[in-house]
Amino acid sequence: MKLVILDYGAGNIQSIIFAVERLGYKAVLTDNVSEILAADKVIFPGVGEASSAMTKLKSSGLDKIIPQLKQPVLGICLGMQLMCNSSEEGNTKGLGIFDIDVRRFSNSVKVPQIGWNQIEGLKTDLFLNTPNNSYIYLVHSFYASLCDETIATSDYDLKYSAALNKDNFYGVQFHPEKSSTIGSVILQNFLERIS
Repeated sequence: MKLVILDYGAGNIQSIIFAVERLGYKAVLTDNVSEILAADKVIFPGVGEASSAMTKLKSSGLDKIIPQLKQPVLGICLGMQLMCNSSEEGNTKGLGIFDIDVRRFSNSVKVPQIGWNQIEGLKTDLFLNTPNNSYIYLVHSFYASLCDETIATSDYDLKYSAALNKDNFYGVQFHPEKSSTIGSVILQNFLERIS
């Protein structure tokens, strides 16, 4: 299987590469359009700030390529948020794959939310063999509200989308590569169960 991780300057790539290798797969880090189009699966990582990340996507033309992809795509953290319509972070227009806007948590809670939290309401094969209320690892100040595309929820100040799915596009707000055994199960499901 040809697995591609999108290279647009997002942080935390190495831990995703290691997590995939632990599952017996090799990933290619690239921004080469033909390589991305030829991949069987694509991971859209993201650690950073929305508006500068979107600027980098535009400079390489990936903002036009990503929404056209036909193979399974997994957005992680900021990667998922950039696939939404917009983000309050830097007043950023997103890729519009998921029909929801990304908002900042209210001042009544500490941001960013850093650490372990539970997910529930799990849908699709992405969460096969993942028990309800499993703990996953998150670092974020912004969230996607609940919508028709929500396939997992978490709770911090309010209930929000911990994962989204539309057609071949999947997004997780949490970091599966840092979420211990459960994260490995979810990554493996993306690599082996999602087609």
